[in-house]
Amino acid sequence: MITRFDDFPIHQTVDPIAYTATSDRFTYDRYWYNGHSRDGAVYFAVALGRYPNLGILDCGFSLVIDGRQYAFHASRRAPREPSETVVGPFSLQILEPMGRHRLRIEPNETGIECDLVFTPRSCAIEEGRQTKRNERHLIQDVTRFDQFGFWHGYIRCNGIELAVDASETFGLKDRSWGIRQVGERYTGGAPMQASHNVHFLWAPIHWRERCTLAGLYEDGDGYQWHSDQAIVTAGAVAQTIDPGDESGLTQWRGRVEHQLCFEPGTRRASSAQIRMQDRDGENIEIDLEPVALFRMKGIGYQHPEWGHGAWKGELAIGAESWDCDAPDPLAWENLHIQQLVVARCGDEVGYGVLEQMHIGPYAPYGLEGMFGGAPGADQPLP
Repeated sequence: MITRFDDFPIHQTVDPIAYTATSDRFTYDRYWYNGHSRDGAVYFAVALGRYPNLGILDCGFSLVIDGRQYAFHASRRAPREPSETVVGPFSLQILEPMGRHRLRIEPNETGIECDLVFTPRSCAIEEGRQTKRNERHLIQDVTRFDQFGFWHGYIRCNGIELAVDASETFGLKDRSWGIRQVGERYTGGAPMQASHNVHFLWAPIHWRERCTLAGLYEDGDGYQWHSDQAIVTAGAVAQTIDPGDESGLTQWRGRVEHQLCFEPGTRRASSAQIRMQDRDGENIEIDLEPVALFRMKGIGYQHPEWGHGAWKGELAIGAESWDCDAPDPLAWENLHIQQLVVARCGDEVGYGVLEQMHIGPYAPYGLEGMFGGAPGADQPLP
């Protein structure tokens, strides 16, 4: 099956590009973006995922405004051409690779539409490969890169039109691909352990003349089996980026320390301190103050109906909304969150997000069981 990409010298196997190099059903390739205003009044996120071995292409757009989260969902049979990134009224255009991307949602029955352009302000940051196994096989093997930038355009939602100004709206592009559990759960063969501890923190922050990124995975005992730390110079607007130019990028190797204060009865931080540190002893301490909550289910993560890689038919579109504080914070679909934060490092003030997903016991913070909430003030941490 020949596609347009086969005319470029990019082949990694003898097969045409449309054929994946693995038969793993959990193979995926995803675009993810967020955007947020400087004052914290607006937060939005976007996801578009292709699952070649499932034959599905799905997407989501979700917006938080005035304490309420709105979500647009769409799914279709994956088109033959991998470069066709259109799902009903939703379309993603790569105006320049490593440069501007355009997101459009045409007028549709959900009442959610937009026309937004992402323009980078930094080079691409390649994170370390994330690999994890269960007792039998690979469950995660991911490559990801990040790019900081700005957004401009407009959003229409619930009868309101929002102007998105690049001077006030920060953003991040996250591209990832590989193997990650998506679609229907595999139940073949002898039964295995139902679930595993996942404790994930991720904090990309925009500063005036630089951006910082800290991320980690830990097990239930606090062992840090993966971490990323990057500091990158960033201008007002960068337009197209040469992916080979890393002259403004510094990546550290070392443990990411963290001190979280949890909202009692939840698995959500009410404040946080992240300490990035290199092996040579250099370090940066960043204090994070959450100002708005975004549930990742709005763009498909752990969503019980619109989960990533779920077959919804040839084309399906849906929408929903909820008050940000209304959902059960300990329900499975509500554990994966991002919070818009104001960051402080010495005299510097920055803006970004703190992403959290805590599933299973977590000894460093006294989290018990698969979904137990954090101890209250009268129950000190161990």
